[in-house]
Amino acid sequence: MFIDTHCHLTDSYCDGVDSVIRRAMEGGVGMMICPTANPQDIPSAIKLSDMYDNIYCTIGIHPEYAETDATQYLNHDTLNHPKVLGVGEIGLDYHFGTENRNAQIKLFEQQLDIAKKYALPVAIHTRDAEEDTAAILGGDVCGVMHCFTSSWDLAKKMLDRGFMFSASGILTFKNANDIRETFKKIPTDRIVIETDAPYCAPVPYRGKVCEPSMVIETAKVLADIKNLQLDELETILMQNTKSLYPKWHGK
Repeated sequence: MFIDTHCHLTDSYCDGVDSVIRRAMEGGVGMMICPTANPQDIPSAIKLSDMYDNIYCTIGIHPEYAETDATQYLNHDTLNHPKVLGVGEIGLDYHFGTENRNAQIKLFEQQLDIAKKYALPVAIHTRDAEEDTAAILGGDVCGVMHCFTSSWDLAKKMLDRGFMFSASGILTFKNANDIRETFKKIPTDRIVIETDAPYCAPVPYRGKVCEPSMVIETAKVLADIKNLQLDELETILMQNTKSLYPKWHGK
């Protein structure tokens, strides 16, 4: 089976999350991991994971909510839930400016400390913030660089620190040659895939609402980049996901 390691199933979908999950399973996507960005979505993500055997989640607060106190949401009961695999998505985003840079860094470091305390991997969001991201992720925590589109320079640093890298539908875009070259260099055993649904729909679905079922299109491009058969890549990605999220036992 294929695994969508990052799909926002708590976001609004046009015809309901049940149909989204059904289409994913019919398309060969047997497991989905739902991250949180808005802290208000945390209860919904956990509830959804309880409803479906093949849905798991990661719990975190996106830098968009930089003024949040993470300890109000990332607590003992939440992080010890059997379906909560990690802390994410967390990180830094300076795309719209750096006015709240200090608040973003404070929230990021707070959540990293929580992840370390509970020995959980992290799912990292970074956009236009490579220098600070690399400085803060100093090697004492590990996880995945979610929807990775940053430079090979950052990739090298994070490879040395044990991180994995998630390929999204952006890998399939016509203008994504640099990203494809980066993933060609990243070792195959350090890659997972995602949709980041409902965002970043891959070719040939660009412009549509992205769903987990579409992760197959990213897998096809990644298989071509890595000169692998699709079924070979499927097996590798499943093993990589198990390595990334040890709380998941592959059931």
